[in-house]
Amino acid sequence: MSTLALMLAAAPAAAEFNPAGELVRVILSLFGIIALILVAGWLTRRLQRRPGVGGRRIRCVETFAVGARERLLLIDADGKRLLVSMGAGGTRTLHVYDGDAPAPSEQDPVKPLPSASDLLARWKRRS
Repeated sequence: MSTLALMLAAAPAAAEFNPAGELVRVILSLFGIIALILVAGWLTRRLQRRPGVGGRRIRCVETFAVGARERLLLIDADGKRLLVSMGAGGTRTLHVYDGDAPAPSEQDPVKPLPSASDLLARWKRRS
């Protein structure tokens, strides 16, 4: 029993638990970890940026997935635009535009999609 009494006497008085201090420490640690995650994400995006298309003569303007393995590509090469299909059968040029792509027609204006609140209001009315 004397060793237990000796250990208790030698233990520092800081053995008391301070809940407010521990809560502040946990919250600050949490904010620190979140800040580290955000900084790491920002750095990886910053380091992965590619330099501008400066001297390149070929660039992919747009892609469109037609199926699981088939794609349409709109490629700009030396002032000409090519419509190319890529798939399991290979790559084929579908059309060659001489200049820039034609402007979209103004006959059929695109109707904007309804907002989430409009959709929810319609759903409530039906119920």
